Amino acid sequence: MALNNPAFNNPAFQDPKAVQTYPGGPQAANLGAQTQFATAQSAGTDAAAQARLEGMYAAPPAGAVETGRMSVEDTVWKTLGLFAVLLVGAVAGWIWTMAGVTPANPDPSIAPWAIGALGGFVLSLVVIFTSRKKIRPALIFGYAAFEGLFVGGISAFFEMMFEGIVLQATLATLSVVGVTLALFASGKIRASKKATKVFLIAMVGYLVFSLINIGLMIFNAPIAGGAFGLLSQKGPLGIPWGVLIGVFVVIMAAYSLVLDFDNIQQGVRNGAPRQYGWLGGFGIMVTVVWLYIEILRIIAIARSSN
Repeated sequence: MALNNPAFNNPAFQDPKAVQTYPGGPQAANLGAQTQFATAQSAGTDAAAQARLEGMYAAPPAGAVETGRMSVEDTVWKTLGLFAVLLVGAVAGWIWTMAGVTPANPDPSIAPWAIGALGGFVLSLVVIFTSRKKIRPALIFGYAAFEGLFVGGISAFFEMMFEGIVLQATLATLSVVGVTLALFASGKIRASKKATKVFLIAMVGYLVFSLINIGLMIFNAPIAGGAFGLLSQKGPLGIPWGVLIGVFVVIMAAYSLVLDFDNIQQGVRNGAPRQYGWLGGFGIMVTVVWLYIEILRIIAIARSSN
């Protein structure tokens, strides 16, 4: 189920038995409580011991700090912290992009966009490939900062071309994330193996199409005319292909969020260490940034075609 987002390609989010390899084993994750209770009954422990066991079940559940284990609430706070860093980076990227814009030089700088994209890509690979051995929050915070630089730079770039587009894309992104989270929390939507297979096939197809489109744009092929290449071409009813395909991609990104939420819940059930909450936040950030960029591009294509 974690194949969609490499951040969750870790035994902590997939293998229920992985808890056995964590420090403290199943007892530290409170997974052995039922066994202890049953053993106490069968061994005929005295009333005081039985009362202590019953009191353990009646007591409020321990949080992530007390248990050292991953929890949904702790992961939410870690995720919010990462997005706060991304927001600061986005402001810096926006200011940097617009700093050199003057009437004599109306072109914004693409340096924040390029540096943020490259730095974020490199750090994401480092985080993904080292997470099996050790979770390094500093690297994840670094990724959030670079990704913020990229988001701020590209947002400023599009805002100069289409005034108000950033607000539109932000509201649309928050709406999709909010609705997806609400539906998942209510149990109305869940990840399934069949849907995930379809999702993975669609992702591969979209990736291949994107690479072809970029190649046509680089070589300035006539078929790829327009600022967005093939995506700028008109489709059914005069609607640009970028808008039609973009809507489908947004649906894929929303399903990717469902998979992310599901993987986090699985990590909690598996008794993953608390530090894996950073990896959960990282995975959600990857998906949300992807969703925002796609929505930003959809709106840009739609507005440029008018």
